[in-house]
Amino acid sequence: MNELVQIGAAASHPQLPAATDRRGRKGRPAWLRIRLSTPEKYHSIRRLVEGLDLNTVCQEARCPNIYECWGEHGTATFMILGDICTRSCGFCSVITGRPKPGVDENEPARVAQAVRIMGLRHAVITSVDRDDLPDGGAGHFANVIRAIHAGDSKIAVEVLTPDFRGVSNALDLVLAAKPEVFSHNMETVPRMYRLARPGSDYRRSLEVLTEAARRRDRGEYLGRVKTGIMVGIGEAPEEVLRTLAEIQAAGVEILTIGQYMQPTSKHLPVDRWVHPDEFDSYREHAIELGFLHCESGPLVRSSYHAHEHVAAAASA
Repeated sequence: MNELVQIGAAASHPQLPAATDRRGRKGRPAWLRIRLSTPEKYHSIRRLVEGLDLNTVCQEARCPNIYECWGEHGTATFMILGDICTRSCGFCSVITGRPKPGVDENEPARVAQAVRIMGLRHAVITSVDRDDLPDGGAGHFANVIRAIHAGDSKIAVEVLTPDFRGVSNALDLVLAAKPEVFSHNMETVPRMYRLARPGSDYRRSLEVLTEAARRRDRGEYLGRVKTGIMVGIGEAPEEVLRTLAEIQAAGVEILTIGQYMQPTSKHLPVDRWVHPDEFDSYREHAIELGFLHCESGPLVRSSYHAHEHVAAAASA
């Protein structure tokens, strides 16, 4: 634990220029450089997504792994409920504004069609925040899950949901549709919520995961419970360790940890580039705490290699 603290414990400095870390180093380190490759599989997925009028978090959140996931693995994370978010998180490039009223009733069928055409065995579904909807979009999530399962019951569905503003029956609606993985991202440590997630609440997010785990433990939900955080946004390593302990105590089984990367100059700056060795230390610590699986690395995102997480957890 002391080694982790020495690697990067320092207060955030939100006044740093874009594309620098708190030590004043410009640009991304070598371990964050990616290989740009756009083979035919990449273009075919792009055409499919555009042809079916679907959104992906891969594009909207400017994910650095899009070339690998689309081009090599043929996987994508579908973003439902539109492309306009009702919240304004300091780390996210998705557009903030007022969405069109209601939901697209045909979207579940189109997502299921895309999953089937792509031949996915593990489909990941996420969404923007839709605080304008009475259930936060929970019923729409359930419809997408059921549509995918109706097309092929052997396809595993992973959902990465908002906190639904704590609406009492929202979680029940989603879990009743029987996703194989229920995920809600904590994103960061409690102290950073005011800057990074001003429209969210740390305890509310933790309670979403706790309630999902309780239903699993009572046999009401048979899937896995998962979350993810990012580092390098202003937290200290000892805060990360305390947050991991709280998340594990809530009953979460699968954890992802990745490097925060500033999407535009208008978003929170990178506080520091976290070394791969520190990510390895977090992974080891997470397993010691009792997580069944932890994917930890600079380029890791919630759905990165998601199809492997459940298998890894099952064999733990």
